Amino acid sequence: MFGTLSLVDSVSRFGFFTNRQLEESYSGGIGFIACRPKKKEEIVLHQQQYHFFTSRYLLLGARTMSVTTKAVSSLDNVVVKSPNDRRLYRVIELENGLCALLIHDPDIYPEGSVVDADQVDEEEEEDSDGSYEDGEDDDEEEGEGDEEDDDEEGDKGKGDHQTKKAAAAMCVAMGSFLDPPEAQGMAHFLEHMLFMGSTEFPDENEYDSYLSKHGGSSNAYTEMEHTCYHFEVKREFLQGALKRFSQFFVAPLMKSEAMEREVLAVDSEFNQALQNDACRLQQFQCYTSAKGHPLNRFAWGNKKSLSGAIENGVDLRERIMNLYKEYYHGGLMKLVVIGGESLDMLESWVVELFGNVKNGSKTRPTLEAEGPIWKGGKLYRLEAVKDVNILDLAWTLPPLRHAYVKKTEDYLAHLLGHEGRGSLLSFLKAKGWATSLSAGVGEDGINRSSLAYVFGMSIHLTDSGLEKIYDIIGYIYQYLKLLRDVSPQEWIFKELQDIGNMDFRYAEEQPADDYASELSENMLVYPVEHVIYGDYVYQTWDPKMIEDLMDFFTPKNMRIDVVSKSIKSEEFQHEPWFGSRFIEEDVPLSLMETWSNPSEVDTSLHLPSKNEFIPCDFSIRAINADVDPKSPSPPRCIIDEPFMKFWYKLDETFKVPRANTCFRINLKGAYDSVKNCLLTELFINLLKDELNETIYQASMAKLETSLSMYNDKLELKVYGFNEKIPALLTKILAKAKSFMPSLDRFKVIKENMERGFRNTNMKPLNHSAYLRLQLLCKQIYDSDEKLSVLNDLSLTDLNSFIPEVRSQIFIEALCHGNLSEDEAVNISNIFKTSLTVEPLPRKCRHGEQITCFPLSGKLVRDVNVKNKSETNSVVELYYQIEPEETQSTRMKALLDLFHEIIEEPLFNQLRTKEQLGYVVQCGPRLTYRIHGFCFCVQSSKYGPVHLLGRVDNFIKDIEKLLKQLDNESFEDYRSGMIAKLLEKDPSLLSETNELWSEIVDKRYMFDYSHKEAEELKTIQKKDVINWYKTYFKESSPKCRRLAVRVWGCNTNMKETQTDQKSVQVIADAVAFKSTSQFYPSLC
Repeated sequence: MFGTLSLVDSVSRFGFFTNRQLEESYSGGIGFIACRPKKKEEIVLHQQQYHFFTSRYLLLGARTMSVTTKAVSSLDNVVVKSPNDRRLYRVIELENGLCALLIHDPDIYPEGSVVDADQVDEEEEEDSDGSYEDGEDDDEEEGEGDEEDDDEEGDKGKGDHQTKKAAAAMCVAMGSFLDPPEAQGMAHFLEHMLFMGSTEFPDENEYDSYLSKHGGSSNAYTEMEHTCYHFEVKREFLQGALKRFSQFFVAPLMKSEAMEREVLAVDSEFNQALQNDACRLQQFQCYTSAKGHPLNRFAWGNKKSLSGAIENGVDLRERIMNLYKEYYHGGLMKLVVIGGESLDMLESWVVELFGNVKNGSKTRPTLEAEGPIWKGGKLYRLEAVKDVNILDLAWTLPPLRHAYVKKTEDYLAHLLGHEGRGSLLSFLKAKGWATSLSAGVGEDGINRSSLAYVFGMSIHLTDSGLEKIYDIIGYIYQYLKLLRDVSPQEWIFKELQDIGNMDFRYAEEQPADDYASELSENMLVYPVEHVIYGDYVYQTWDPKMIEDLMDFFTPKNMRIDVVSKSIKSEEFQHEPWFGSRFIEEDVPLSLMETWSNPSEVDTSLHLPSKNEFIPCDFSIRAINADVDPKSPSPPRCIIDEPFMKFWYKLDETFKVPRANTCFRINLKGAYDSVKNCLLTELFINLLKDELNETIYQASMAKLETSLSMYNDKLELKVYGFNEKIPALLTKILAKAKSFMPSLDRFKVIKENMERGFRNTNMKPLNHSAYLRLQLLCKQIYDSDEKLSVLNDLSLTDLNSFIPEVRSQIFIEALCHGNLSEDEAVNISNIFKTSLTVEPLPRKCRHGEQITCFPLSGKLVRDVNVKNKSETNSVVELYYQIEPEETQSTRMKALLDLFHEIIEEPLFNQLRTKEQLGYVVQCGPRLTYRIHGFCFCVQSSKYGPVHLLGRVDNFIKDIEKLLKQLDNESFEDYRSGMIAKLLEKDPSLLSETNELWSEIVDKRYMFDYSHKEAEELKTIQKKDVINWYKTYFKESSPKCRRLAVRVWGCNTNMKETQTDQKSVQVIADAVAFKSTSQFYPSLC
């Protein structure tokens, strides 16, 4: 996939749009509110371990608790874990059948002082009315969180040390496969309703309000065979959160009036996906599956499927209560709790709080399906929303959960999805037919169920490749013949096993709630001892099973989907829920026979070579046994020369054999004009294309590479296991120095870039952010302008430009991790010897300037949606604040605290109460070190004028909200924000990203979060009120705002009721900036 110029704000730490709505993503399968879909790389990561587990299957026997309700079994040391994992695990089962995994994390209370949970909870009960309500999930600030209790009362022993959050997750073994046919989407709707209050906590907002007040967040998602709920919270409020969470599964209210509103929320969620090609394809595959098959359903749910059921005489509340009573019982529940308390304490909480969950059988709901999922010999052409050409193939396999220690499907995915020399992708790229390929069994419920596994192959095609669909499929069957002819190769399995070994041994830690939800899912799939290990293990080499599995890769068992914008027909059919248009064709029998038994295999197709990037050296460079977490050493500048500025930090915290290297390379003249910008992008994309086989091999060995452009800066990152980093960098730089592109690849990459520009801003939320940046940034090249200029560029233009853009450079770099200083210097020397060019003077490096809005400015930018079928409208209201002050964090502290206080009431008012739309969010923005604050609402129901009016109304009420905030609640928010700032980085990569952002922004305050936390301690409620009055009250001259309004297809821009005298309407961005003033460049 080729990246285009990134046009995103520099989002600093906790200044980010944090509401769950945008963070929710569709997990590939019909998984809803899936906040943590596994990335493709992560799927490959999960393999095995070495034979170094001393506590492998040591069961300490059962204990009983001296309470009325008890755990019928409690097992320690049963869970196989990495030797690097300091956490303790216990598996318990309650009398009601509920199975729980308890995890004691010693880093949650590193100082060893656990707060008296009962005292904390009693205090919280007295203050449970809080200051406002709601929040659904609140958020997750760019991967950051909160947690420790830098307590508002300043208890001794709670200093500025970094700590971690507590978390929990519950997975229930029921999902969308169990929807009643007459009320489709019921399981997803049930998931929504459990947030709407319980008998013990009847306030609809109690759970979310409690979490938000204590630095937490929550989410949930519905899959085909399970539903998962999870949260995270500051460490000392875990028990209180569990009290509220447990009531989801004991006595939810599910009031009729709440149901009416949540149907609209489900409908809004569906409308977010309505124009998403991946979601449309998935629902189309469900629609065209065999009648009566569990897959033949509409699992999303929307107003039509749910309210329509009511109109047809279905008692929705009765049905949802029946669904809950039948399946929400202990026998189908898997709970994970992560805390700093002892395992005994965690066990006592779980026994007390979840013991009242209804008893039930552990027998899973049975699903029946006769015959194949899809008809063979068919080709479906699905009209796309975006300008894409995708060939999607699928083969149905038997369910393979029982064989997870063999991972035969992953062996085949490794070969069919390989990108190295001799692979299918390499072959198809050489033909000029494809740009990317992925293969394997997806992680979602459609592709990985108890009924069947679906092995998919998705190929992004060029325009010429679109005309060669049948030829491409023919070559795929040639490659399958190759695999059968050479028979399964044990050395390939051993490579995957070795990679799994090291990845498991040195796995980087995830955020607590991600980890909890992942393990709770795994408890439904693996034996308890393998809830961690199961994703990684390659234990048993079974060539016969691989051969047997390959018998399913036949034309008769293959589904073919072609997704493209350029499908033409007079006889379109329609999928009823998304409205997608499609054509169904029969594949010629002669082709089916040819594919079944290819006469030959093209000599360019062969197995991959052995992976040279798999490391052998896992020694740790850090000598010190323990480093004081309160005073970590910052990166040091070890080279400061005209050619290079080089920062270095040895990792003494995580002590894993990984390192992260980041380089920003200013290129001469790369951003001087739109033509230069495009030629630079062409060069970088062609370079990535040329390097792909090498980079892919390294990525399989967990050594990742990214290349992207930011203005005139090429950003190169190489990160992963550290031993082979120098070797990979040497290969990359050697190619970058000498590479000159060929005409055939130039045409393919140019076509791909053109397609990318045509697809830019198809999503209204992306479009609104783009328009804001277009007005803020002095020098920015519009995507339509780039598309126009790109059309006229030739290979001759590029070949003339490359020597010039490579002639002068400046590099700023960071090496962080398991590298000695000598090794870091050696890396710097690789650049010096590989790139023997002149240094680029500072005055020749691009520095972006930001528009300074006029005093009392009230600006409006109106534009229609780019996709003429997009019903969603967006209002993004941006307030410009001030530039960053040198070495000062006060403005950032005020922004973050303001956001912490108003985020939930904004969501509660505009989303929960007014039901404006599914996306309601706000957050600080830092754009090239100029502070701002954004409010954003997306709606398919209301137009921009109404949305802006409701946002304005909320903003006017903020002063009242702040004044009514009692001191205790204010201290809660301030404490929660401090805890977020002082949260311990969960991984080396997370820490690197923090350090690198300081370098990229040229701030170099590597203790920024600590300084902001200190500043927050000095801020009082009156300071926040005065700050609000200065920057948000219309009467203040420093209130400067820009309203970007993106008009959906069902709205009319002419209906705008804006008073033209009170606002400045910007019709032309270039004209507006030509008369504007700009802040000096800060980075």
